Amino acid sequence: MEVELIEIRDFLASHPPFDQLSDEALDQLPKELTVRYLRRGTPFPPPDAEQPCLYIVRKGAVELRNASDELVTKYGEGDVYSSACLPHDPARSLNGTTVEDSLFYLLPCDRLQALRDADRNFNDYFTQSISTRLRRARETLQDTPRGGNLMTVEISELIGRAPVTAPPATSIQEAAQIMTRERVSALLITDERLLVGIITDRDLRSRCIANGIDCTRPVSEIMTRNLHKVTPDTPAFEALLTMTRYNIHHLPVVGSGGVQGIISTTDLIRYQSANSIYAVDSVRKCKAVADLVQASAALPELQVQLVAAGASAYQLGQAISAVTDAITRRLLELGEAEFGPAPLAYVWVAGGSQGRREQTVHSDQDNALILSDDYRPEQHGSYFTQLAQYVTDGLNACGFYNCPGGIMASNPQWRQPWQVWRQYFDDWIMRVDRKAAMLATNFFDMRPIHGDELLHARLHAEVLHQAKDNKIFLAYMATNALTTRPPLGFFRNFVLIGEGDHANSFDLKLRGILPVINLARVYALTAGIPELNTVERLKAAADAHSLSADGAANLEDAFEFIGTLRARHQARQIKQGMPPDNYVTPEELTPLERNHLKDAFSAISALQTALAQRYQTGRFY
Repeated sequence: MEVELIEIRDFLASHPPFDQLSDEALDQLPKELTVRYLRRGTPFPPPDAEQPCLYIVRKGAVELRNASDELVTKYGEGDVYSSACLPHDPARSLNGTTVEDSLFYLLPCDRLQALRDADRNFNDYFTQSISTRLRRARETLQDTPRGGNLMTVEISELIGRAPVTAPPATSIQEAAQIMTRERVSALLITDERLLVGIITDRDLRSRCIANGIDCTRPVSEIMTRNLHKVTPDTPAFEALLTMTRYNIHHLPVVGSGGVQGIISTTDLIRYQSANSIYAVDSVRKCKAVADLVQASAALPELQVQLVAAGASAYQLGQAISAVTDAITRRLLELGEAEFGPAPLAYVWVAGGSQGRREQTVHSDQDNALILSDDYRPEQHGSYFTQLAQYVTDGLNACGFYNCPGGIMASNPQWRQPWQVWRQYFDDWIMRVDRKAAMLATNFFDMRPIHGDELLHARLHAEVLHQAKDNKIFLAYMATNALTTRPPLGFFRNFVLIGEGDHANSFDLKLRGILPVINLARVYALTAGIPELNTVERLKAAADAHSLSADGAANLEDAFEFIGTLRARHQARQIKQGMPPDNYVTPEELTPLERNHLKDAFSAISALQTALAQRYQTGRFY
């Protein structure tokens, strides 16, 4: 092949959709192209074109405007204009003009159709919407072999035997004999095939023998009644997260036909040998802050393993946050052991990414204390000051660095009785200005970690109701949500950081993930939705018709795609011994990933525009 044709082939191979073609098709394609040069200001497509063609921008730029002369889109290097070959493409009605001297590769429409007919993946580019491409991109990014992968295997594949059961009237001794005979560590208690409880080896020790309970008493007296259960089609990883979150080691499996079995942590360990998520168990056994620091050192490796296993951003966030929750609870328990029992009811709440269960290893801490209204500064202030400082210092030592904005329980402003917190939210919601709305944003993601959860539940319910009914406050929240935009210019090129340590990169968290978090929060508040996790907020907002189903799906796919790219970027840095960050250069991504990332940013921008129109946010700047 001639040098000029090789250069064209390499250019095409690095840009979608041509990167989907086989080597043979790519070798042939340059011979079928013609080259066209258009001076700046030339109508596009050129009126003197001999036949309709697909146009590939090699150099230069094209603007497309509607009948009102409003700019709709721009094409730059590597972009493809295919509307002349697609009879029903709405872009055919737009008026195009070259805004720079431009060079194009032209492919006749009949040759384009031949390529589409011969290659399904290539054809999909022209038939799929941005939302469909995003969904497929997300699936492709997370597609990994099933073998040994807790992300994809279903619980039904891990059930090793039929369930071992006994009725509630069975004596404790008889239950122990059944467990010994059947060689199981847990016994399901059923009443006429209805699951009513579970008893484990640990229960026999701690609830019966240690307390001197008569072994002839019925097993119903020591069984656990409020059960966490899974269904046969539950991914094994979700079962693992449930066990981790609630510190349990057995989960009954219940399907449409009733109890189908039981799954244990041993079953999961047996299936997958590398399980650093069990760092949570080691956290609960820690006797001092130094032990917790050592246990938390496993978090980077946990992220690397989860990414290697094909974890989505959602799964990764749930896993890392579960470990952080465990570390926080253990610090509070150690603090109470050192300073004595709390003199009154309190709840420790986490905000930010931990509150939303969206953490990665690159996270700071956001937390607060909600105290009972029995709190008296002169009586109780010293205790909670010491406890808060102990925990925040411990989190900092474990790698969850102090919040730059000081949103921590060690700050007296965020360590207050319930009534003060209620007044805070009342002031933020009723003051109706951008500063108040911006401050409130930090606390609408609060989640209880340890203590009296009713203190948080009551506060959360009241402020959600209040915020939902204040349209001006919501408009300010929407305005703040739009201050950060995706790094995508008119040319669908990435807008990069111009100078400094991260020059020629863009911040995936600030410019991609955070805009979706902010949009989801506004849509959730609009409908009074209690969910905190971004994906769960989007789903609930769609169910409540606060957001269209398509809009929610597009944002979820964009969020997951960007988040997974970010997690992989951080995993690479960790393996190279570098501190993980959020800054990615376009060169780190494959051409297809770059194109899908542009789709993700475009989807976010479209929803930001829709929110701006809904709340007329231009009035609040």
